[in-house]
Amino acid sequence: MAAFAVLTFAVSTASAATTHQIPIARYSYVPATMTVNVGDVVTWTNQDQASHDVAGGTFHSPMLAQGQSWSFTFTQPGTFDYICSVHPDMRASIVVRAAETTVPAAPVPQPVVQEPAAPAATTATTTAVTATTSAVPAVAAPAPSAPTSPALPGMLLLAGLVAAVTTLCLLLIGSRPDRA
Repeated sequence: MAAFAVLTFAVSTASAATTHQIPIARYSYVPATMTVNVGDVVTWTNQDQASHDVAGGTFHSPMLAQGQSWSFTFTQPGTFDYICSVHPDMRASIVVRAAETTVPAAPVPQPVVQEPAAPAATTATTTAVTATTSAVPAVAAPAPSAPTSPALPGMLLLAGLVAAVTTLCLLLIGSRPDRA
């Protein structure tokens, strides 16, 4: 009965969820990377005047006005990258660790003495029965995330394209023979 109480206590303390806060301020998520456990709750609160959201692969908040919050419970281990869909330069990630499993100690094997069936035998046979239990908790490794490079703003790409076309035109004009 005591073992059941200890096991119940270990499971109940391991399953206690923690709530983590991520403020959205100055067009960024603070902190940019947070590590939590499976079952933990993350709450984002918008402190900017501009509206923001939290958009990840498996979760998406509604648009949050200043002072509004949104929470999500992470139930799977892994790395979850997210952005603000209105401001894609706002990027962050949540690393979710697998829940720790508590395995009760395996009982110590006791030798079993078997008496012969017929009284004619004068020697007793002792057989040690060992129970081998491999109790290795299965932990899923988080999926490696592909390295992300910051996206270039559209206007910067357009300016580069205009500069390239202008340079090409000047080279073509400069390479023409003079017609006198």
